[in-house]
Amino acid sequence: MLDPILLRKDLQTVVDRLKTRGVSFDTERFNDLESRRKAVQTETESLQARRNALAKQIGQLKAKGEDASAIMAESQAVPVRLKQLEEELAALQQPLNDLLMSVPNLPHASVPLGESADDNVEVRRWLPGPAGADGNPPPLPFEARDHVALGEPLGLDFDTAAKLSGARFSFMRGPIARLHRALAQFMLDLQTGTHGYTECYTPYIVNASTLYGTGQLPKFKDDMFAVSKGGGDDDPKLDEHGKPFV
Repeated sequence: MLDPILLRKDLQTVVDRLKTRGVSFDTERFNDLESRRKAVQTETESLQARRNALAKQIGQLKAKGEDASAIMAESQAVPVRLKQLEEELAALQQPLNDLLMSVPNLPHASVPLGESADDNVEVRRWLPGPAGADGNPPPLPFEARDHVALGEPLGLDFDTAAKLSGARFSFMRGPIARLHRALAQFMLDLQTGTHGYTECYTPYIVNASTLYGTGQLPKFKDDMFAVSKGGGDDDPKLDEHGKPFV
């Protein structure tokens, strides 16, 4: 979610940077909600200060043995209004949060603008060996094979995966399954042993507030699996392993 403070201080910059992503921001709605929120917050802070001042006055009058009934009557009305303001603020905060949640992150100022992949700018290129005169790698001395041709003889089975789960899944057995496990173990050992990372094991299921914090909700709500209690749960637990790290 975009930082509300950034929007309050520099709304036009946010709008301009969102345009580079092809995203429009409803400034009229934001300004309306924000002005109403600010008015409620200002009145709340003013009443809280008044409540404290009244409490002090009541104490002083009672200490002198003077009548404090008028001030006490006023002080009793303050909490009622504060409760109303609390409800008004909550009613404004929800649509404001929904608006901010629907906006993507701002691109960095260094990101080149473009409408398609054709506008991408190549920053760096890695080659497994010396480049040829044209800057491309030299021809391979053997026939190149894709991952399917390489993997199937080692136990990569897409047909079985399709029967079990559907398209774009993989089933591994034998040597390639062992290689898959070894690569994962190698990555963990390298990152924790050499690069200073700490290995963690997080819950497989997280609550909705966690996914709002990582930006997965509300955008990817339809792509997740929810686990509710009984007939429903106000805070469903969602299967998204890895998101607790973000």
